[in-house]
Amino acid sequence: MTTPMIITLAIVILMIAMIMSDKFSFGAPPLVACCLLVLTGVSTISEAFSGFIDSNVVMIAGFMAVMAALQKTSVMSKIRSAMAIMAAKGGFKAYVLLLLVVMLGAGLASGSTGYYVMVLTIVSSIPYNKNLPNSKLLMPLGFGSGRALIPVSVAFFMGLASSLLESTGYQSTITLPRFSLMVFVMSIGYLIWALIAYRFLPDHDVFDQSGIEAEKAAQKAAVVLPKWKEYCTYAAFIISVVGMIFTSQIGEVAYIIPALATAFLCLIKVFDFKEVRNNVFSPLILMMASVIGVANALAASGFTAMVGEAVANAMGSNVNLFVLTLMFCLLTSACATLTGASIGSLFIFAPIGIATCMSLGLNPTGLAAAMTVSAWGGGFLPIDGLPAMILGMGKYKLSQFLKFAVPMYLIQIVALVIGAMIAFPA
Repeated sequence: MTTPMIITLAIVILMIAMIMSDKFSFGAPPLVACCLLVLTGVSTISEAFSGFIDSNVVMIAGFMAVMAALQKTSVMSKIRSAMAIMAAKGGFKAYVLLLLVVMLGAGLASGSTGYYVMVLTIVSSIPYNKNLPNSKLLMPLGFGSGRALIPVSVAFFMGLASSLLESTGYQSTITLPRFSLMVFVMSIGYLIWALIAYRFLPDHDVFDQSGIEAEKAAQKAAVVLPKWKEYCTYAAFIISVVGMIFTSQIGEVAYIIPALATAFLCLIKVFDFKEVRNNVFSPLILMMASVIGVANALAASGFTAMVGEAVANAMGSNVNLFVLTLMFCLLTSACATLTGASIGSLFIFAPIGIATCMSLGLNPTGLAAAMTVSAWGGGFLPIDGLPAMILGMGKYKLSQFLKFAVPMYLIQIVALVIGAMIAFPA
C-alpha cells in the first residue's frame, strides 16, 4: 500500500468512527475529513471540497427547497393525512401496504434522486403514532424507493451492461424481460428483509420539537396558500422531477432545474429566502457535499484497483459462476459505497470479472448484468446520498442504521445474483 492510500484509509476510518460515536453534529465528521485530506497533502482544496460544486449535490439541494415548498400545498397535506390515517389504523398491514406502494413507484422512477428525496420528505412529515412509528417507516421506505417490484425503467443499466460486454469482445444480447426479472428477484429479497426487520426497527419520533412546530406552520400555510401559487408549486415540482429523471437526455442543464424552480418559487413568495437558505444549506447537504471529496480521495489513492486485483488472484481458476458473480458483486458494491464512485468501481471490476468468466469458459452475461446493478446496490454505510439522508432525517443512531442496512445489503446482493443466474443461465 502506498502512503497516500494509508493516509486516506486512516482518515476514512476516523470519519466513520466520529459518525459512530454520535458525539458530533450531523455533517461535521465529513467536513473534518476533508480538512485533514488537505492538511496531510493527500488532496488539494479544490479536490477535497469538490462536492460543494458537484452537479448531483446542486440538484439535490435545489430539490430539497422545492420539496419544502410542496409541503405547503393542500395536496401534500391530504397525502400526509392519508398516510397518517393508514399508519394509525393498520400497524404491520399498513407498513406492508406503504412499502409496496413505494416499491411499485420505484419501477417508473428507476431509483432517481428526485423519487427518493420525495419519498423521504413525505414519510418524515407523517406525525408520530405508536401503532406505526415514523421511525419504522423512514428507513425501509427510503431504501425501498430504489428497489422496483415492476422494473420498467432499466434502459440505462441494460445499456451499461451491454457496453461492458462489448468492450471485452464478448457478443451477447441482454433483453428487457430478462434484465427486469433479475432486478425483480433482488427487490423480492429486499422486501422479505424489510418485512422481517419491522420487528426490531427503532421506535422514536423523527421530529424534534422545532420540527413539529415547522410542520404545524407548513400545514397552516397550506390552508392560506393561494391556488395560483399552489399550481405554480406543482409545476415547479413536476418540472424538477422530469428534469432529474431525464438528466442523461437533457444534459448539464438538468442539474440546475430544481435550483431555477426554487428561485422562481422564492420570487412569487411561496416561501422566503430564509426557508430557501435553511434547505439548500442544511446539515444534510453539507454532509453529502463533504463525503464526495473523501470518496474521490479514496478512489484516487488506488485502493479500489488494489483490492480488485487481490481478490481476482485469490479466487484462482477453479470457481463456479454463482460464487464468482457473488464475489465481484460484493466487491463492486462495497467499493462503490466506500468511494461514492459507482461507475468508476464498475468500470474497474467488471472487465476483470468478465475476463475471468471468459477464461473459465463461462457465460459472463449474468455477471455483467448483476455487477451493473450492484454498483448502485450498496448503501450499508451512510456515506452516500440516500443512506446519509436516511440517517439524518430518521434521527437514527449509527448502530440502528447498520442493524438494518448491513443484512439488507447482503440479502439483496445474494438475491441479485440468484436473479442473474435465473435470468442469464450459463
